[in-house]
Amino acid sequence: MTESGDRADAERLRLADADAGRAAWRRWGPYLSERQWGTVREDYSPGGDAWSYFTHDQARSRAYRWGEDGIAGVSDDKQRLCFALALWNGRDPILKERMFGLTNEEGNHGEDVKEYYFHLDSTPTHSYMKYLYKYPQAAYPYDDLVSVNRERGRHEPEYELLDTGVFDEDRYFDVFVEYAKAGPEDLLIEITAHNRGPDEAALHLLPTLWFRHTWSWAGGTAVPGLRRQADGVIRADHEELGPRWLYFEGAEGFEGGSPTLFTENDTDNERIFDSPNATPYVKNGIDRYVVHGETGAVNPAQTGTKAAVHHALTVPAGDSVTVRLRLTGTELADPWAEFQQVFDTRRTEADVFFEGVVPDGLGDDERRTVRQALAGMLWSKQYYYLDVERWLTEHGADPLAADPRLRNSAWYHMVNDAVISMPDTWEYPWFAAWDLAFHTIALSMVDIGFAKAQLDLLLRRLYLHPNGQIPAYEWNFGDVNPPVHAWAVLFVYELEKHRTGSGDRVFLESAFQKLSKNFTWWLNRKDIDGNNVFQGGFLGLDNIGVFDRSAPLPTGGHLDQADGTAWMALYCQNLLEIAIELADGNRVYVEHAQTLFEHFAWIAVAMNRIGNDNQSLWDEEDGFYYDVLRLPDGSATRLKVRSLVGLIPLAATSVISGWTDQRYPELVQGAQEFVSSHPAVEALVSPHILASGTAGRHLFALFDEDRLRRILSRMLDEDEFLGPHGIRSLSRYHADHPYTFDVHGETYGVGYLPGESDTGMFGGNSNWRGPVWFPVNVLLVRALLNLHAYHGDDFTVECPTGSGRRLNLYEVAREISGRLTATFLSDADGHRPVHGSRPEFAKDPHWKDLILFYEYFHGDTGAGLGASHQTGWTGLAAVTATLFHVVGAGDWGALREEPLS
Repeated sequence: MTESGDRADAERLRLADADAGRAAWRRWGPYLSERQWGTVREDYSPGGDAWSYFTHDQARSRAYRWGEDGIAGVSDDKQRLCFALALWNGRDPILKERMFGLTNEEGNHGEDVKEYYFHLDSTPTHSYMKYLYKYPQAAYPYDDLVSVNRERGRHEPEYELLDTGVFDEDRYFDVFVEYAKAGPEDLLIEITAHNRGPDEAALHLLPTLWFRHTWSWAGGTAVPGLRRQADGVIRADHEELGPRWLYFEGAEGFEGGSPTLFTENDTDNERIFDSPNATPYVKNGIDRYVVHGETGAVNPAQTGTKAAVHHALTVPAGDSVTVRLRLTGTELADPWAEFQQVFDTRRTEADVFFEGVVPDGLGDDERRTVRQALAGMLWSKQYYYLDVERWLTEHGADPLAADPRLRNSAWYHMVNDAVISMPDTWEYPWFAAWDLAFHTIALSMVDIGFAKAQLDLLLRRLYLHPNGQIPAYEWNFGDVNPPVHAWAVLFVYELEKHRTGSGDRVFLESAFQKLSKNFTWWLNRKDIDGNNVFQGGFLGLDNIGVFDRSAPLPTGGHLDQADGTAWMALYCQNLLEIAIELADGNRVYVEHAQTLFEHFAWIAVAMNRIGNDNQSLWDEEDGFYYDVLRLPDGSATRLKVRSLVGLIPLAATSVISGWTDQRYPELVQGAQEFVSSHPAVEALVSPHILASGTAGRHLFALFDEDRLRRILSRMLDEDEFLGPHGIRSLSRYHADHPYTFDVHGETYGVGYLPGESDTGMFGGNSNWRGPVWFPVNVLLVRALLNLHAYHGDDFTVECPTGSGRRLNLYEVAREISGRLTATFLSDADGHRPVHGSRPEFAKDPHWKDLILFYEYFHGDTGAGLGASHQTGWTGLAAVTATLFHVVGAGDWGALREEPLS
């Protein structure tokens, strides 16, 4: 790519070059985690207590085994060479090198980062990125945050950094870190610190360069090196990367100059293990030099594997200072000649790129929400490395003999070695299968190539288990997440086909083959009775049930899950749609489609009629789906909790376009013959599948029109599921009518909790008993659009229920989407629901345009809860804010009226 092209096309040209392998524009990016300590990867304890084994207090002194972390950091795509920002305000007890937060045991609602930082901007190739960290001028209150939160109960709010008073009188620095690429291997860095306080204040800025520690664990790896080459230049040498140069300004014009400090990225054994150090220069050497005045802690020879440029500054009140650096693979005579020009160009190109992403018709606040949501998605990429066989060997295990006492011992084949989209790089700095599927929906708005690569990743032989299971997440790869991978594959494929006129059939066919293996695993492993009703465990919904659905039931027996069964119905639908698409070039897939149709039909029958009425997942009296508890004596009872468990069947809704009848008559004939041969299918399923709706479309759903209306009447009731900011995960009915179940003298219960969890189930750091979760809401919006494409404008329902206001299902979908988006938009007084009652975010000009994308949201107020930077799946806010500005009432169904060649 050349930079002489049209600026409006510059970022898209970079993406095209990266996808085609012509230029490695994605090689450098924000691939450094925001937390490596406390992870399973770094846990070598005998009991598997990851949080306690490797703590935040140890992190500054102890070399990591599998990755690195930092503030506003970047690295290459194998995280060999890392760059990040360290700071010291002259008062903190330690150098600020990484984000601080509470462990699962310390937080009254589980683990929780206690910092304020914001991912403000990024292009998909990371040609431009912007990050903001708010750094207090007072001593950071580490002990106060731990002690107060530890004393608070689950019914009390969390004690946040703003509550401690360290931001009072605006005594803090806004530290902006910006990156601009002059080329694929050439990063320009600008760090600007604004003193927002009333007095001048000291600030030590320490841009830090280091190598991930790879040289001592297994032996045989050459030790890389950093050395001061000349004034203003640090040279880095690595056997794979080759030479790199870090150029920096500041040797003149700054108080104290800008000395370079060198040490080794090696563990301080004396501090951590009370054993001798091989060298006096260890990982915390720079911290010991700057904060504690230990002049002998850094190497006077100016060499090592970790180095920082030390800017000791005094920033006047209301003023700012700027530091510039350049990390490049080319030795330069004048690294600053075009520095400002490149930065200005990349900022403009980023603006132009997002003008092409965000549709017309959005207001400034909506545009801000979309851009920050997508920036968070792009900043949340992380290099994730874990060779499970080596990890097991290092734990003294036989990797070929599964040991149930050792985590992930059945996954010895796995070698994780890629840049992966993370849910939250502090709270969840590891991939999760169903999270990742949702990530790709938002990522596809800006980078289809990366989205496809992410979907393909977990299906590769080094990730997918030989038995066909998709790995769930680091704490337990063998757990089960909802099978939404096929849904995401189909979505991304169709989006690219619609945009470009042709779909990536190689991607689609490859995914189909591997997904079919996973589908078979579900059929064989998660249908205990062989009756097409499924038991998937907790299925990502953590504490939503009466019992821990991943543990043995206190009653014995098992649960037939309404959501588990519906997820499999959706899986069938998605694979069926993919098979029909692939059959356009290969009639073999017609047979696959026929088989999947029959699987779906039997699941639909089982979902609606299992034995006698007392054992059915459908409750005719309530007009809702429930889990069924099957007891060892053969009896069964419904667990009548109105939750997302009963709404997931609504999400399992797809439409097949009318052209299928003409193009594949053998499929239609086979379906008709199958239905006529099975009375149960004919009675419960065939009317809405074989009959044609609007434009000849066919509807695949688990319910008829009557049941649809009954489900919607509950879902759209503001006293039940429909909240001001989306569909709640549990009905408000249970606020006054908690559901209880007695077992052996002990009472188990579920009540409506619109905010934080009051139970320690699954760590207690998330709650599905009332709050709004974006991913499931988006699935429900999709289902409503499909239902509208089939039923048309004449099918209307009350929305909200009881209001007398009738809407068609497209309008209902738009209503829910608008409520979701409103979570992030400011009202006339500047308040955004996401920020709750925090006045800083409403009135302060340095806070009010900053948006956090939380894990989930209060069911009544919309306040953000859980992980505060989970743009992973809450990045779907970018989708809800733009969808109905792109898709009109007749567009959704028309998108697939005829397959594009």
